[in-house]
Amino acid sequence: MKAILFHLKKPIKLLILILLGVFLIGTLLYFLYKPMYAVYLDGKLVGYTEEKTKLQDRINSYVKSGDGKKIAFYEIEELPSYEICYSKKDLKNNDDEIFEKVISQGTPYYKQYAILVNKEEKYYVSDYKSAEKVINTLKEKKSTNIKNISYSVKYSSDEKLEETDTEKIVSSLYKKPEVKKPEVESISYSGTIRYKSAGTVSTSLNISNKKVALGITLKKPVSGTISSKFGVRSSIRKSAHTGLDIAAPKGRDIKAAATGTVSYAGWKGSYGNLIVISHGNGIQTYYAHCSKLNVTAGQNISQGQVIGKVGSTGNSTGPHLHFEVRINGVAHNPQNYLY
Repeated sequence: MKAILFHLKKPIKLLILILLGVFLIGTLLYFLYKPMYAVYLDGKLVGYTEEKTKLQDRINSYVKSGDGKKIAFYEIEELPSYEICYSKKDLKNNDDEIFEKVISQGTPYYKQYAILVNKEEKYYVSDYKSAEKVINTLKEKKSTNIKNISYSVKYSSDEKLEETDTEKIVSSLYKKPEVKKPEVESISYSGTIRYKSAGTVSTSLNISNKKVALGITLKKPVSGTISSKFGVRSSIRKSAHTGLDIAAPKGRDIKAAATGTVSYAGWKGSYGNLIVISHGNGIQTYYAHCSKLNVTAGQNISQGQVIGKVGSTGNSTGPHLHFEVRINGVAHNPQNYLY
């Protein structure tokens, strides 16, 4: 045993010396150096950061949402790459400088609204309210070309798209009616057919953001882009929005969100041509501004069945589906269940 200990004595001393050396080196590194990330852009070192995730989240947010003012979003060909390293304690990160270098090599896109005549861009305004004002003013004045005028969101990398005052746009586009025709029950001033109404419907303005279990699964009634969310207020409404607007081309199929029975079909004031489907337990879905109705009150409907066509009837500034989910007459946010 003594012989074994004698032979192990030197290796043990060597091991202790090695461990002591590692400890001393580690301690030295701890006090003199710190872990950081070297940041590279297009293969070139642009700086250092201690918080890789925070820096990248900041870049991602700016790319997606812009500056929250003029710039809507950024298009960047290459994002930075990161490599962990150890640097001296006195080396400071330069996150702001890195951020500016990343953004500077991108292309900013600006959000404006284009006023369209026969789907051709004619004028530009800065915001949604200005675009709505143009359409609503022309509609109130019963301009004969109103059905050919609409607006759309315009994203451009050119900040200098010339914007025009709304009054000048209205003055330029307005076409005075040659003959004032009396309103006819079956036809609106724009020539859209008003379907004879049948059944019962509630147009209560009561709304709720609370998510309630429906007991049924809803499917999207139409494919398109959300143009106005639930609960928002607008110059064309007297109260908060009771539904969800989905912009889509005129004539696109509208499908039943769930199986049920048609409890109302026909013209309903600001809703235009409206379909209401009852699904039991007080649950109803509304489909408004239709250009065509394919169903009648009392008809049984299957989920996904085509019930009408997208239009712009009633109080509407362009082709879209106004979709509502009501529970015992109270309008609930459709985005709790769809889109």
